[in-house]
Amino acid sequence: MGSGKTSVGRVVADALGCPFLDLDEIIAQKAGRSIPAIFKADGEAGFRKLEQQALEKTVAKYAESTAVLALGGGTVTVPGAVQLLQQKTLCIYLKATPDTLKANLEGATEGRPLAGEGWEQRLAEREPLYEASAHIILDTDGLTPEGIADEIIISCL
Repeated sequence: MGSGKTSVGRVVADALGCPFLDLDEIIAQKAGRSIPAIFKADGEAGFRKLEQQALEKTVAKYAESTAVLALGGGTVTVPGAVQLLQQKTLCIYLKATPDTLKANLEGATEGRPLAGEGWEQRLAEREPLYEASAHIILDTDGLTPEGIADEIIISCL
């Protein structure tokens, strides 16, 4: 959360001429409810179940084509996600320091159920999963979304 997945993803997709997809948007559309509404009604466990289904279906749908998919920060915690990302995608981890993430999230936490207290601990707990999922790890501190997108494209050449 706050690493620039959506803004960078849109730039990369535009550069590649392919669709940009946001897993949270896919989940909300399929559920017919916002992410905060899903968390409120079903809790994190209910949301993660929807997330797992959406991830599996989306990866399968684009298995033979190119798309850029922005994942939620907790996607790597759903059962089988790390293996699916490693085996069926080119997964890129946009790594940033907690200070950078905090600055990026300044004033932009509405609609983010897990943006409150404890996010730094969640980040530390998830970091090994982010690294295990990723084929490429990019340090993004100090870079603009366009600069990060350039690094992604160069890394994939």
